[in-house]
Amino acid sequence: MDDNREPDHLHLVHLLRAVTVEFGLRQAEFASLNGMHPTDVRALICLLDAARAGEPATAGLLGTRLGLNSAGTTAVIDRLERLGHVARIRDDRDRRRILLRVEPEAIRLGREFFGPLIDGLLRVLDSFDPAERDTVQRFLTAAHTAVAAELRA
Repeated sequence: MDDNREPDHLHLVHLLRAVTVEFGLRQAEFASLNGMHPTDVRALICLLDAARAGEPATAGLLGTRLGLNSAGTTAVIDRLERLGHVARIRDDRDRRRILLRVEPEAIRLGREFFGPLIDGLLRVLDSFDPAERDTVQRFLTAAHTAVAAELRA
């Protein structure tokens, strides 16, 4: 066997990388159109993901997820707040804690820009049967875990 030959399934890794590059390009385009830095878009995504998961969206959580120090995290939050995309609000349960909330206008802008892309992906997924979707979910979850673990190492 040729030791220089790529594994048969390495093409799937290349396809996943191609998808992530395309997503990154769309995120950069959205950032440019809306006067944001690409990190600002990633921050909004992190905050929306936290809201969907029912997690308190704090500056600490955002900094950890973006790999930023405290000053960098504050700069991102300040930029997003100035643009009207994020609000700092006091936690009802612990008034000392400040939570971050994505504002409705930012959500509207995101849906307007990314909606057609998301709709297209949903149509693709609709063409898969439930077992295939379960397999895709299992792969993407495991891939996310592997990439996240590698980044932390």
